[in-house]
Amino acid sequence: MSATPHAAHRARPPREPRPPALPENLAAAGIDELELRDDGTYLSLAYGEADLTTGDAEDVEDVEFERCRFARSGLAGLRLQRAGFADVVFEGCDLANLRMFNARMFNTEVRNCRMTGLQLTEGGLRDVRFDGCRADMAGFRFARLRTVVFADCNLSEASFQSAELHDVRFEGCKLSGTQFSGATMSGTRFRDCELSGVAGIRSFDGAIVAAQDAMSLLDVLAADAGITIEP
Repeated sequence: MSATPHAAHRARPPREPRPPALPENLAAAGIDELELRDDGTYLSLAYGEADLTTGDAEDVEDVEFERCRFARSGLAGLRLQRAGFADVVFEGCDLANLRMFNARMFNTEVRNCRMTGLQLTEGGLRDVRFDGCRADMAGFRFARLRTVVFADCNLSEASFQSAELHDVRFEGCKLSGTQFSGATMSGTRFRDCELSGVAGIRSFDGAIVAAQDAMSLLDVLAADAGITIEP
């Protein structure tokens, strides 16, 4: 008898995201590379402690970053349409309130970044790792995530509404008040996470929750079933 899809996910160990492939030597980004332009392509660059801008434009469209490293760089508040990131590292960056619509991320690592209010609406993420990020109130609505890891991140009140989560892992994350309504969670794993008050519990079909985390879902499950738990 063939295994059910849920049983197959439990039997198969999760795959780690592919790490970014960066050259040993990256050219330092200059003034021209700090002001983003429509259809701009930025290759093998090292961005340091500087703020990227969009000049006088409110939105910048179709920018592509490949094999780039951002270290303590500022992208806060930018608005990017259809941005692409491949083999990219963000480390210690300010990404607060960065708004990206229909963005694509592949083979990307985001480490110790401030992501409060970041929006990745309708984005596509594959082989991406978020590590130690503050991402409260971040938005991944209608995004498609495959082989993505969130490790030791604060995702309180973030939104994954109607997102497609395939082989996604949440490890040691704060998820209190996080919205999962309408999401699909094929093979999505939760371990050592704070899950109190999550919304959209009916979307957890297909998720794999560690035993020690399941207790924090008790109140949510009871409320969804109309059960009152007395002290």
